[in-house]
Amino acid sequence: MTQQAQPMGDARLRVRGLTRRFGGLIAVNNVDIDLHVGEVHAVIGTNGAGKSTLINMLSGELPASSGSIVLDGRDVTRMPQPRRARSGIGRSYQRTTIFPEFSVFENCRLTAQAQTLPRPWHIWQSSQRCAASRERAMSALAKAGLAHLADEQAGSLSHGAKRQLEVAMCLATKPQVLLLDEPLAGMGAEETERMLALLDELKSGHAVLLVEHDMDAVFRIAERITVMVNGTVVASGAPADIRENPVVRTAYLGEETVHA
Repeated sequence: MTQQAQPMGDARLRVRGLTRRFGGLIAVNNVDIDLHVGEVHAVIGTNGAGKSTLINMLSGELPASSGSIVLDGRDVTRMPQPRRARSGIGRSYQRTTIFPEFSVFENCRLTAQAQTLPRPWHIWQSSQRCAASRERAMSALAKAGLAHLADEQAGSLSHGAKRQLEVAMCLATKPQVLLLDEPLAGMGAEETERMLALLDELKSGHAVLLVEHDMDAVFRIAERITVMVNGTVVASGAPADIRENPVVRTAYLGEETVHA
């Protein structure tokens, strides 16, 4: 494996030796990744490379067979998904997970409420907690560029705006780390540009892991790229290094044209 030195400074999320086995199949094999505030770290690979399994382990939805996940100095490897989310790991999904019948604002408010209440989906909450949830929701919508659509029904949004809403819902939990699973899927050129601008803005306050198939977008937005093949990291480094890496070109990039 070709792997460049990790960036300087403390990693917000540090992953070491992360492995997931399904019987005799090793879906993710001994993966090391550091995520830093101020950078978008993209993970690329063909279907079946282990990207989704990796992100599911990081978010806590799938337990690791071995290895460690450390968030801001705290080992969260065995922490269940709800507690991990409360500790600062937010994620989006390949498929839209919004509540289409609710307003854009209510989607964000419910997500924020889940983060602030002792029992997340309990109806009754103090006026102080209610105000905190509303404030978080509006702040998240503003960051995602959706404040002007707060009263719109979520199901009526364009595909790109729905994906932005999913990012806003992540932000409503006040995460330290954002795990974004193919946020550009199905987007047109204009929607892609809006999402890339949003990611570029968000990285200043978050460590961002991006799993994405749009290679042009990845090489434009990422400060660091990790390449997976058959569950194993074959290379990790700056975009320029990845682009010229012969192992990567043979294993993956040769399948698509990546423009300079």
